[in-house]
Amino acid sequence: MIKSGRIKMIWQDRKRILGLPLTFTQYALSEDRVFVQTGLLNTRFEEALLYRIQDISLTVTLGQRIFQVGTVTLLSSDKTTPRLALKNIRNPMDVKEMIHEQVEEMKEARRMRLGELVSGDDEDDDDED
Repeated sequence: MIKSGRIKMIWQDRKRILGLPLTFTQYALSEDRVFVQTGLLNTRFEEALLYRIQDISLTVTLGQRIFQVGTVTLLSSDKTTPRLALKNIRNPMDVKEMIHEQVEEMKEARRMRLGELVSGDDEDDDDED
């Protein structure tokens, strides 16, 4: 699995084939980043900062449902990896919620809020008080 003495991993898994971890693709979640490691001989490392994630989606096809896996897709403002898919992972709904909670914590820690979360109507209501 993805290892680092400095980074505390909250979650780790591998991409699965027929529900079994037979691939060389590894996923991990830390407090502030999502990591993807692919390959055996030529290894590629990708990471996305959680505060940059704009959307999280979950897809579970019929075949994935049979093997109790799913795909969590992260869309971010990252230039090198705007779309990061965690394919065929166990407990995809739990992982999606775990990522969502960490994303919100990181945005709160950096005092970041998306403009779409604050609508113009709410501001008008505050002025009337």
